[in-house]
Amino acid sequence: MSHPYVWSEDLNLQHPRLDAIHQAFIDHLASTYVALGADHATLLERFDAMVAHTIEHFEIEDRWMVATGYPIENCHSSQHRQVLDLLQDIRRKVLENGSGELIGRLLPELVEWFSQHAQGADAALAFHMSSVGYNTEA
Repeated sequence: MSHPYVWSEDLNLQHPRLDAIHQAFIDHLASTYVALGADHATLLERFDAMVAHTIEHFEIEDRWMVATGYPIENCHSSQHRQVLDLLQDIRRKVLENGSGELIGRLLPELVEWFSQHAQGADAALAFHMSSVGYNTEA
């Protein structure tokens, strides 16, 4: 099954580590989308891999925010928590009803949110890290 989830230069923040994490997220979205046509176990496996990546992805950004003194009142971390809560809720509902339909409905919404989040909140974080000379590779 082909998929609409591909890396776009619109998402490129000129921050190699963050861009690599974002490209991996898009790859997980694509893999989950392709699994919509597969058996339930495969779909859950791909969804779980996407969730695990997302948890790690958000933890890395949150650590960078703390390490660089990013303003604590920012809504960036709260957006992360809201998305993770939603992903866990969707997984629970998929297990309860045995259907991957909710995952299929979630993916386009998640990709739309991610595009806005990356171009807004993540771009601001990348700029902040650059401004303070923070090396994410250290």
